Amino acid sequence: MQLALPDGRASDMPIEIEKKYRLTAKQRRAIEQRMRAMSITPDELEHEENTLFRGGRLDLGGCALRLRRVNGLARLTFKRRLPSKSAIKHQEEHEVAVENPEAIEAILKALDFQPAVIYEKRRTRWGVGKAAVVIDELPFGLFMEIEAPVREIKRVEKLLEADDLPAVLETYPTMTAALGRKRKGIIEARFARKKPNRLR
Repeated sequence: MQLALPDGRASDMPIEIEKKYRLTAKQRRAIEQRMRAMSITPDELEHEENTLFRGGRLDLGGCALRLRRVNGLARLTFKRRLPSKSAIKHQEEHEVAVENPEAIEAILKALDFQPAVIYEKRRTRWGVGKAAVVIDELPFGLFMEIEAPVREIKRVEKLLEADDLPAVLETYPTMTAALGRKRKGIIEARFARKKPNRLR
């Protein structure tokens, strides 16, 4: 399927088009209530661990290589940001399912790609019209993303009364790099672990 690039040219490469918003807990509840009022129910809650690598072409910027583990499955994704001043970002994206994430990580390390950023995320997926709407909880905040063609993003954000919400241009890895903690050379943003109850 051909999609339009930010400069108007057609493209045959897979393009991810999405807009990200920062939410308060109250805004999240209101948006979820609106979707439920439209008889839309979410998919199963996803628990993710995302590892971003550095090395090679990745160090020049504009590209990302991510290994995502989610609910026992894994995917390897390459993204390249396309130039745009819009709050709606366009990215070339190539993704493949991974059967053995530990083996893939070992291969990447053998090729001199090293983990740089790790962040955890709790994601809820909703389908609104032709758009994929996700609500993400990360250790540093709540966010919503709408992924669809530009016209559909604008339609859905009005439907959800989200058109006045602040748009977020930074990526989760960028925010993790700024807000995470450095541990053994890797910047991490992880949820606090519950301490097991000890019997006295």
